[in-house]
Amino acid sequence: DGRRVVFAPGRSGRPGAWLPEIEPVTDEELERCPFCRGREDQTPPETLRIGDPWQVRVVPNLYPAFERQEVVIHTPEHVRSFADLSDTQVALVAEAWQQRIGAALDEGFEYAHALINEGRLAGASLPHSHSQLVWMREAPPAVSDEDGARLDELFGRDDLRVLEQGGAAAFVHHAGAAPYESVVADGTLADRLGAVRALVSRLRELEGPFAWNAWLHANEPKHVHVVPRLTALAGIELGAGLYVNVMPPELAAEQLRR
Repeated sequence: DGRRVVFAPGRSGRPGAWLPEIEPVTDEELERCPFCRGREDQTPPETLRIGDPWQVRVVPNLYPAFERQEVVIHTPEHVRSFADLSDTQVALVAEAWQQRIGAALDEGFEYAHALINEGRLAGASLPHSHSQLVWMREAPPAVSDEDGARLDELFGRDDLRVLEQGGAAAFVHHAGAAPYESVVADGTLADRLGAVRALVSRLRELEGPFAWNAWLHANEPKHVHVVPRLTALAGIELGAGLYVNVMPPELAAEQLRR
């Protein structure tokens, strides 16, 4: 996709190389969470409800950065990680994404950017599992500029394939900006989100409860990027445009398969 990556595995052992894990749950968090069942009055009026009683809700974002921005609440129970959702819950999240993306297109928006931020280091303000949908008047640069040929090259790399879920498959990115950065492709949206859940579950076994980001690119081939927030972007990445990754993709794939 045009990024420039330097693989430097020797830097993984330096002090402070890895970012801290997600903090454990607190009593205050459980008592104040506005996304839990019974506190529906603490969010803006919903734009979509799935299930009766509800299983997934979509509400406007209280602090939007764009003209239209929505929050998808994945479950009425206080589940903190997407990795802990059931098959049914993941399928309902996919249904909510599809319905609201369709609504955005019907209302004249060109693109809806669906994303998951999990953990404070990934930009999440609340720990209850949720995702966001940003309605855009045009496709963002990361989508319109993406190199489909490079993606096809990645999807042909059996040595970087780590798991399959339904019709979807997850691959470690061959030019990942961060350790274990992966791309999930093929299958239905529910399949792809199921593969994301399985991938995050394996990563949690390897590295503990870490922060991560994921986003859907709805251009063809449709795919989901997953970026663990295990290391920080510093002056080399931000100032020089060179991403230093402490884990080569072949090693990351081997560990995830194992």
